[in-house]
Amino acid sequence: MADIQLENITRRFSDGTVAVNQLSLEIHDGEFMIIVGPSGSGKSTALRMIVGLEDVTEGRIVIGGQDVTAKAPRDRNLAMVFQDYALYPHLTVRENMEFPLKLRKAHKDERNEKVERAAKTLEIEDLLDRKPAQLSGGQRQRVAMGRAIVRDPAAFLLDEPLSNLDAKLRLQVRGELADLQRRLGATMVYVTHDQVEAMTLGDRVALLRKGVVQQVASPKELYLSPANIFVAGFIGSPAMNFFPARVENGRVRLPMVDYDLPEHIRARARVLESRRVTAGIRPEHFEDIALVGTAQRAEGIRFTAKVDRLEWLGSELFVYFKVTRQGAREGASSGLREVASELREAGVRAEEEEQTVARIDPASDVADGDDAEFWIDTNRVYYFDADSGENLLQIEDQMTDAEQREAAQADRKPEETTTATQ
Repeated sequence: MADIQLENITRRFSDGTVAVNQLSLEIHDGEFMIIVGPSGSGKSTALRMIVGLEDVTEGRIVIGGQDVTAKAPRDRNLAMVFQDYALYPHLTVRENMEFPLKLRKAHKDERNEKVERAAKTLEIEDLLDRKPAQLSGGQRQRVAMGRAIVRDPAAFLLDEPLSNLDAKLRLQVRGELADLQRRLGATMVYVTHDQVEAMTLGDRVALLRKGVVQQVASPKELYLSPANIFVAGFIGSPAMNFFPARVENGRVRLPMVDYDLPEHIRARARVLESRRVTAGIRPEHFEDIALVGTAQRAEGIRFTAKVDRLEWLGSELFVYFKVTRQGAREGASSGLREVASELREAGVRAEEEEQTVARIDPASDVADGDDAEFWIDTNRVYYFDADSGENLLQIEDQMTDAEQREAAQADRKPEETTTATQ
């Protein structure tokens, strides 16, 4: 196996379209890296550039310490599994799996040994004499993986390999694929538009938007600390709710309620008060007030809203209600408007749409049409720059000590500065 380094790679087509723009990514040896993004984000193009099926306009690709930017696909020692599996219908499973070894002119004994070993790993030994038409979708996916495994590649590249499977089979095969990667200790680069696959499979996830990396992080970090409003809206289902907000004198004003900044971010009020703000609240950070303990209530704020619709799923309850965005035009988020169309398939709710969804305890007694009282965990509210979309608390975290001292000095009152000078 080997590591893969993408160094500022760009793919520009003849008509001037830029599919991938200055993409830099380091994929470690044995890592399961996910590249995720909406349609048109450049994720499949990036994968095809790694394997050599797309030219690199700028930058370079290094695999196992060797620059392979100008090398043909056959010289990169990579195995690719496509969305449609690309099996030869007239060949048996065994013949499909040994095909790349035949191209290498490997001896028959070597071919048989590698095919048998891969088939055992994938638990398809009893399918070797069948043809693809006699297999289920999950079995065809395993055969495609087996054909890749026998090559002993430096890395596996997978382009949405589960998208043709039904939901139940996709769940099963996803688990099998994760187990396989751990057993092989293989370097895998997996492209998908499905955030569930991204969050459950990857060691790290690279989220692309219009060919540009928005954030590279572990699934947990991507969810808990999104770099910007695009990441926050794309990751999470149902998607994050966004509201115009104003922060003044350490107090946050949302359309439905006001509250004091929590103690742990009060020192950062300067950053929030100096900008137009969009607040983000995930559905799971709401709750029916009747189900919130007395001690916990003090950690949040309560408000009342009329329930428009309920979705009871047994283990969870989704409550939909409208929140009047008073002052929404004044505080409208250009950053959110810019990405809203790309996030629509993820279910993002823009400020202007007024629809809010809460994921609450299914034991709740709220009903359609109720004026219900809800609770927000104010410790879990996100704050984004309404224009750039950046996570404002992360901006504060990334400031150097010198920058923070300079900002603190600028915030001091004139008389304090005069006293200090004297």
